[in-house]
Amino acid sequence: MTSDPILLIGGAGVVGRQTAKHVRHAYPDVPLLIGGRDLDKAQRTAREIGHAEAVTVDLSAADLGLGKRPISAVAIYFTDTSTAALAFALARKVPYISISPALYETGPEIAAYMHEPDAAPVVLGTEWLVGATTIPTLAFAKSFSRIDTIRLGALLDEQDEGGPASFDDLERQTQAIPAAQVRRDGAWIWRTGDDLKTTFRAADGIEMEASALSPHDVVALATATAAANVEFNLAIGISSSRRRGEPMSTEILVELAGADHAGQTLRTRHAVIHPEGQMPLTGLGVALLLERLLGLDGGPSTPPGLYFPYQVLDSRHYFDRFRQAGGKIVTLEPA
Repeated sequence: MTSDPILLIGGAGVVGRQTAKHVRHAYPDVPLLIGGRDLDKAQRTAREIGHAEAVTVDLSAADLGLGKRPISAVAIYFTDTSTAALAFALARKVPYISISPALYETGPEIAAYMHEPDAAPVVLGTEWLVGATTIPTLAFAKSFSRIDTIRLGALLDEQDEGGPASFDDLERQTQAIPAAQVRRDGAWIWRTGDDLKTTFRAADGIEMEASALSPHDVVALATATAAANVEFNLAIGISSSRRRGEPMSTEILVELAGADHAGQTLRTRHAVIHPEGQMPLTGLGVALLLERLLGLDGGPSTPPGLYFPYQVLDSRHYFDRFRQAGGKIVTLEPA
């Protein structure tokens, strides 16, 4: 059990608070530093979480304004264009997790890691809801001997409010960049123009208008499964639960096509759902990564390396905590 605090940069935001709550529930004695620019807000969060302290983080300083204070791990919840937080973590040789930079923005992080590959584990966590897409998809993939197509759809309810950093990330990834990367017929291409628009069926069968997005799930799952076709599409609207007159939820639709272990054609379709929206699952993913990186779960700490979340997390443990947190998986009829 670490005696040095975990630093959550942006920890007073929506996802940061979710992470802190998950960590505090599982590990009451692990100290946390709630870092941010608004010290009053960070102090309120620290009091709410307990056994936590608020600190002002200065990304223009090599020590982040923390001096020689010991830190056990760093998680950051917004895109750090200076990569100062990663440089700090590598210098201290402590685990680092980021969940905001898109595929086309990871160059600085990868370059920083490549210069010190033996310093610490670095997790590029910008998967959709930090493991809630890749880990279930890879579990469903075990029914296949060959996967030809992975089609992912995320339905974000228009009432599902994230924090300012989440809004900025989504706006940047859906509007500022006029292309999305996918794998099509075995080749990596960029979807542009009208090719960005598509539809998918929500968990209740309603057809949703969607736009292409390229979170890390696309390259990660294409590499892990060797599927020739992999794409991710995002719809923002009314979730299936709200159409039934219930509170909003978040949905991830996972469609796989290929061959089963007898060589016969196989198509599957599942929905990954959380009744409280996107933030609880995102916060859970970061909390479980911190747990595994530091060995809080009783296992050995994760060695230095560059990782996607699903490469760090044990799927059985993830599903146990996923269900405890209110998540559920529904088997649907293939399209």
